Amino acid sequence: MITRFSRRALPAAVAAALLAGCTSSAGSGDAASGTTSPAAAPATTAAPPTPTATPTPTPKPTGQADPALKPFYGQQIAWTQCADDPQSTKIDESVVQCATLKVPLDYANPAGEALDVAVVRNPALKQDQRVGSLLVNPGGPGGSGVNMVKRSPDGYAGPLHDRFDMVGFDPRGVGLTSPLNCLDDKARDEWVTTDAPGADHGKVLAEACQAKYAKVLPFVSTRNTARDMDVLRGALGDQKLNYLGMSYGTYLGSLYAEEFPDRVGRLVLDGATSPSTSLVQHNIEQYAGFDRALKAFAADCVTKDPCSLGKDPDKAAQKLAGFLDGLKDHPLKTANGRTLTANAAWTGVISSLYGGEKAWTNLRNILAFAMLRDKGEYLLDLADGYNGRDGDGKYGASADAYTAIHCADGATDAPTGEQLQAALAELAAKAPLVSGHEPTMALFDPDCRIWPFRSAEKPHAVASKSDATIVVVGSTGDPATPYAWSEKLTTELGHAVLLTREGEGHTAYGKSACIRSSVDAFLVDGTVPAAGTRCKTD
Repeated sequence: MITRFSRRALPAAVAAALLAGCTSSAGSGDAASGTTSPAAAPATTAAPPTPTATPTPTPKPTGQADPALKPFYGQQIAWTQCADDPQSTKIDESVVQCATLKVPLDYANPAGEALDVAVVRNPALKQDQRVGSLLVNPGGPGGSGVNMVKRSPDGYAGPLHDRFDMVGFDPRGVGLTSPLNCLDDKARDEWVTTDAPGADHGKVLAEACQAKYAKVLPFVSTRNTARDMDVLRGALGDQKLNYLGMSYGTYLGSLYAEEFPDRVGRLVLDGATSPSTSLVQHNIEQYAGFDRALKAFAADCVTKDPCSLGKDPDKAAQKLAGFLDGLKDHPLKTANGRTLTANAAWTGVISSLYGGEKAWTNLRNILAFAMLRDKGEYLLDLADGYNGRDGDGKYGASADAYTAIHCADGATDAPTGEQLQAALAELAAKAPLVSGHEPTMALFDPDCRIWPFRSAEKPHAVASKSDATIVVVGSTGDPATPYAWSEKLTTELGHAVLLTREGEGHTAYGKSACIRSSVDAFLVDGTVPAAGTRCKTD
């Protein structure tokens, strides 16, 4: 039903906009969008097939203590001026440097095949006051850190860029790092918009990915990416890792802290996830967050003009959900001949809820065109942006990276029988509006039951033995990563402090000057926010 909102989802372009403080959701995705492909879960609950590959082993020792990894940690990064990027018009590309980092495909076999990780660096503006490197991740999984640094310089302008080399990288399977692109553009169009996915929908993707990327799929897990991040830290010459991760990027940062506690520098985790919770429960809690946000938008809409939801705040959200669900039987034809399905319409609406109140005006106007004038073009544009579809109908590879990384992270367990019915009942009770279209698909998003291999990774409380304080940032009205997850992760990490933004929308850094100044002070000077600090939305 709804496109990839489960677990740690955040489209890369949305993350860049939120980092910069721009909250309009129009065109919120690009070729490196982190969360696409809404209909990957079949409507049936057939038992998974026998895995075709063994779980990825966990080698010990890890990190630079392993003599076999010494050549990777000691490599010299060959920086060159990046090639011109037509989408990075706001940045002086003459100062931005690109490179590749060599890492083992399989950390259990460092002498085997190597992988090239795409890296980009925008050097600190005040080199005489340089603190070191600051690695960033925009979310997803599937978001491009390369694009985050190259295309959104306003997002980190000020103290961060003055004092840090801003460094982004594309995780395994993402962007320029062995990208996974299992379906062609025509098949993807059907995949992300269909209201009738069929029982074999997930199987189609799994088989296509297995046919093209069988060698890579077992090794695209977040834990392996955390290991890559430590190799990058070493190659950059930093003794400790300084890091800003958003949404899914908080999971990556958490695993890094678990894997390399002695290398934790200043870590900020904004829009935190809950890695100790199962995928199904994550989905229930996240859909509940979007259900709440949808009601908040609808209640605000009825006080504005134009609003196509009427004037009754108690009925407005239901009217919107009824319209969107009704497109399943009565889709809208657009001016360019494409069709606005219920699936695509829900994707467009939900994508706007990431932005908070500042995105509501745009959404209100777009809904008026669709609901009052039968014009679905603008709502379909929102869905295209979120899904990473450009004007020529071409898709990036982030959709398949999303599924592959989730499945490599261990999202394979699924309830059946009475447990499944209980989960569906809980979903219906907590998120009746946004899950009604395809509730089974909401639970299994992505569908790893039929993935070609099983991961050894399991949901667990991520605890760090590091003495360094980690700053977790949560927003009380965050629909994608509910505030309770930030509270939970802060407790589980052990040595962490929670910084709170009061307000709607996903992540906090770009939405509050108070949050931004607190995060900047921590990253630049090491000033830990006082426990219990709460900030208002700008």
